[in-house]
Amino acid sequence: MAEPWRDRARRAVEWNWRLRSAGDPRPHYVICGKDALAYYVARALLESELPAGGARVTVVVPRRYRSNGPDVAGLRGVRVIRSDRLDVSTFEAAGLSGATGLALLHQDDVGNLHAALCAQAVDQQVRQVLRMFNGTLADGVRKLIKAPVEVLSDAEMAAPAFVAAALGEVDPSSFQHRDKTLRVARRADVRPQDVVCALAHLTEAQGVELLPADQAGADLVLAEATGQPPGTEVAARRLVRARRRRRPVTVLLKAVRGFATRKIGVAVMLVLAVIAVLGALISRTEDASPLEALYLTLVTTLSGADPDTTKPAGAQIMQVVLNLAGLALIPLITAVVVDGIVNARLALHTGRVQPARAGHVVLIGLGNVGTRVMAQLREYDVEVVAIDKEPDPRGGALARQLEVPLIVGDAALPETLVAASVADCQALVVASTDDVANLEAALAARELRDDLRVVLRLFDGDFAERVEETFALGVSRSVSYLAAPAFTGALTERAVITTIPVDRHALPVAEVPVAAGSELDGRPLDVVNRDGQVRLIARTPAGGARTIWWKDLDPRQVIFAGDRLTVVARRRGLDWLTRQCAPPAHPVRIPRPGGVPGGLKTPVAASPPVPGPTDSGVAASAPGAAHPVPPAEGVSSTTNGGPPDEFELTRRHDGTGEVS
Repeated sequence: MAEPWRDRARRAVEWNWRLRSAGDPRPHYVICGKDALAYYVARALLESELPAGGARVTVVVPRRYRSNGPDVAGLRGVRVIRSDRLDVSTFEAAGLSGATGLALLHQDDVGNLHAALCAQAVDQQVRQVLRMFNGTLADGVRKLIKAPVEVLSDAEMAAPAFVAAALGEVDPSSFQHRDKTLRVARRADVRPQDVVCALAHLTEAQGVELLPADQAGADLVLAEATGQPPGTEVAARRLVRARRRRRPVTVLLKAVRGFATRKIGVAVMLVLAVIAVLGALISRTEDASPLEALYLTLVTTLSGADPDTTKPAGAQIMQVVLNLAGLALIPLITAVVVDGIVNARLALHTGRVQPARAGHVVLIGLGNVGTRVMAQLREYDVEVVAIDKEPDPRGGALARQLEVPLIVGDAALPETLVAASVADCQALVVASTDDVANLEAALAARELRDDLRVVLRLFDGDFAERVEETFALGVSRSVSYLAAPAFTGALTERAVITTIPVDRHALPVAEVPVAAGSELDGRPLDVVNRDGQVRLIARTPAGGARTIWWKDLDPRQVIFAGDRLTVVARRRGLDWLTRQCAPPAHPVRIPRPGGVPGGLKTPVAASPPVPGPTDSGVAASAPGAAHPVPPAEGVSSTTNGGPPDEFELTRRHDGTGEVS
């Protein structure tokens, strides 16, 4: 006898499954990750205003983990699967079969590749977005995975922002689209005819105004690259020229000063001062010329002299003192030589830099982001000194290849910062993976120099903003916040070309196709531009015709189905444009419990409400549906938010229903 529908639903609730209606038109996304990047991608999907009214999100996290930033498992409205291994059983429990997209966001290239292959065994059609650092491995992934796959590197996306902040310039974002290369620049640095659109207006009173209505008054613009180097490259060249103009004598004195310890240096200077004074007195007593006095002084000091009782008492006393000074000078010289050799050997062994430097950039942390920042700074020929706790960090091999000194030690200790000459550096970039250690290092560096430019990496975007305002440490950046729009765009199959970081915001540049029968089909181009949300920069007519850029766009031109609109937008503006360009929704029949036919539900294509944390579909079932399958062994499932009596009805390949 078939189990009553209410009993099946009760059992599903006991297993903590969040089950939704099979007629729910919202796309389903599975996210595997535990750090801030997974959090921002999941939040963007939950808050997205897609044609179906948002998305369903399932997050797979380890059973026990520690998050440096916001916790993705704490988001309301997501289904949480806890599993320490991303294998076939985990993906089956997460409902990957039939899902719209899968995001593998762990900081483990090999682990993400293995998970992608397991996901391919579950569903070969699901779109996969992988987070990877190794470029060579990323190229291989595209060949191994049969499903649609996109491989992105958050470190590569965020590194230009750190480099620009270190050099005191705007983020050097540049990208190529169609037949043009565009870049971000200050309005004063580009010609008026090269300005594509205004990006931001920076004011002390109101902060950052993105995509302002006043195009002429914007400080930051998107411009066409015309061969003039960007501001970051110009600043780097200026820094290199200033370093080359340093006086050689000053460099030599600093090198000599760093050769021995302070105590040995003071002792040597005192002995030499005594010898100089006594040499001057001998020259007067012996009535000798300066050269003869120097000769007598050196011979008496280094080798001693024959005793002469006929000399005056004062000369005999000076001779004895010189002999004693000579006895003290020889061990001191030996100590200086030994100390210098020992310091050199220790520098080779631990990487600790002894010579003083000036005008360089100190980089703390050679992880994924730090390695990218170091490589870009060296491309600009900027001198870099790296600090890391590990003797052989991820970027250690590249640092040796680029001849970047690596100091092994705790960056929060003053002696480590002094060894890197932080007091005389151009900027300090703190890019390790520990928020607490990053903040400690930044505060310790500010103790050595009040006006030091500090670029601080923090995982939590809100925490980074508050630290920047409270401690006035300089510029704080969240790598995950900067990279999240690109991952979200790739996951939702939006053609996100690039992401432009502006202060603590991110503006995606995307190409959106216009579907037949959509809201924009047959409308003029003027309706696309929305102040503060969307700015149209190009239109590619249907049929592969030549792209029409901003200079030739006429607001009265009519949009046709098949056109592709290239825009710079904020996230909500891009959601609005995607909704306006989407095809009209078709009625969806929602089955009712007990086999009672349901009505028709037509999702509204224009301006659907954003689902709240407790919004859900209508509970549904089908006659003869199989019992819910409990999670696989080692996999647990929970839900954050939403009524407990909802469940999801998926369809088997044979057409029968199955509660999952």
